[in-house]
Amino acid sequence: MFRKVLIANRGEIALRVHRACQEMGIRTVAVHSTADATAMHVRLADESVCIGPPAARDSYLNVAAILSAASITGAEAIHPGYGFLSENANFAEMVEAHGFTFIGPTAEHIRMMGDKIAAKQAMMSLGVPLVPGSDGELSSLEEAREVAERIKYPVLIKAAAGGGGRGMKVAQGPEELEEAWRVARTEAKAAFGNDAVYMEKYLDRPRHIELQVMADMHGNVVHFGERDCSLQRRHQKLVEEAGSPALTPAEREAIGAQVTQGLSKLGYRNAGTLEFLWQDGQFSFIEMNTRLQVEHPVTEMVCGVDLVKEQLRVAAGEKLGYTQADVSFSGHAIECRITAEDPETFAPSPGRVTTFHAPGGLGVRVDSALYSGYSVPPHYDSLVAKLVVHGKTRAEAIGRMRRALSEMVVDGIRTTLPLHQRIMDDAQFQSGDYTIHWLERFVGLKD
Repeated sequence: MFRKVLIANRGEIALRVHRACQEMGIRTVAVHSTADATAMHVRLADESVCIGPPAARDSYLNVAAILSAASITGAEAIHPGYGFLSENANFAEMVEAHGFTFIGPTAEHIRMMGDKIAAKQAMMSLGVPLVPGSDGELSSLEEAREVAERIKYPVLIKAAAGGGGRGMKVAQGPEELEEAWRVARTEAKAAFGNDAVYMEKYLDRPRHIELQVMADMHGNVVHFGERDCSLQRRHQKLVEEAGSPALTPAEREAIGAQVTQGLSKLGYRNAGTLEFLWQDGQFSFIEMNTRLQVEHPVTEMVCGVDLVKEQLRVAAGEKLGYTQADVSFSGHAIECRITAEDPETFAPSPGRVTTFHAPGGLGVRVDSALYSGYSVPPHYDSLVAKLVVHGKTRAEAIGRMRRALSEMVVDGIRTTLPLHQRIMDDAQFQSGDYTIHWLERFVGLKD
């Protein structure tokens, strides 16, 4: 096992990785920008290194600075967390080339799954079901028209190198296709430096279901069940559940077996999440994230497994100490992503936190790097806390989340706490009858 790990991230995920390392007797190195000099992960790590000014491109995306920090501190491995460089294949290659262990998948698989077209083709070859659409990149508007006529409107044009809803446009009919094609390519070029796009059938009432997997270097792959991430605003997740209110154990078992067998053939290693659209009992693969997910705590709550510790063990070359038959699911978990945003307009709200009080009690977990007196910087993602609860049943978990939300205090900045309270109080959410379009109607698409 590693003696020292550098954590190439910030905020709650850096703190999450630090805690797993500490429990395993692994020393940690925090890297930080000048804006994060007083951040909690910096204060708690065994060592810290400043790697640049506030802008992410000059600090958390500064590969040379991160590798230098690992070298001067004697770190043996680098954990990228999520975001920033976590799905950068070139970074993973450079980490390994400089003699460090990258705690994540191989650069080959990061690169493959980072290209949405290549990912779909790989999954097709493994027999994983796909959303109907183009076989690959659309070469022209004329080809887009031909594919749209074949799969029938409405259709969705998506960036091949995309994510987070950028470079993604819907065409309800032929009259909207040219504009959707043009805007999607323009957005894709601006966001990812690549204007390649492809097409999928636009599903009118799907749920967003994802499957958590873990694979070692010895061909063993297991899954830890599904998460329902359908509550999204502009393709950004706000609430996640494990398991899904819509799936049956038989459906989970069937898609899980298909995915784990396929990834074993692919030689995949470490953590990964396969994302699907699910409608009328049918799964359709849309993409794979080759990293730890923001919402991984709900899986941990229902499976009783520490996914970060598993990442560390796998990266160190250890075998998974269990089989799929050993993985069990208990109860229901819900996560609310609390962001530093206005709960109605979603305008960013950085600033000094005058009071922070985390809720507690049975089945309540708070992953946050906040503390009273901390200043939330304006330079990074607005996520400031993940409030996670577990109950024996979904109804109990909702009741527990309502109570926990009422106890949580974040003063000095505006947060989405009131929005989450409204969601938990809503009868339709409580029924479990919602799709990926529900939340946008619920918040009225306020900007």
